Amino acid sequence: MPVIKNIAKKPLSVRLPGGKRLFLGPGKEGKIGARADEHPPIVALIEAGELEIVSDVGNAGGKDSGGGRMSPGQGRNPTKTVFKSGDG
Repeated sequence: MPVIKNIAKKPLSVRLPGGKRLFLGPGKEGKIGARADEHPPIVALIEAGELEIVSDVGNAGGKDSGGGRMSPGQGRNPTKTVFKSGDG
């Protein structure tokens, strides 16, 4: 998946194919779909010097590649909460 970076000094709202939007703060990066870098609004922002394509992550991995197991209590909805009992 290609990664785009906001090189402007202001937050950007990037229009993606399918009517979606990607909000990028100054200096922030975001993954986009494989063919989204050919989408006219993205091409216009690249040509205007507000976005740049950083890399094509693909299956090579990286720090955000996922694939690892979550430890207990991580994630959006933890399955259980344990409270200490007694005085304290």
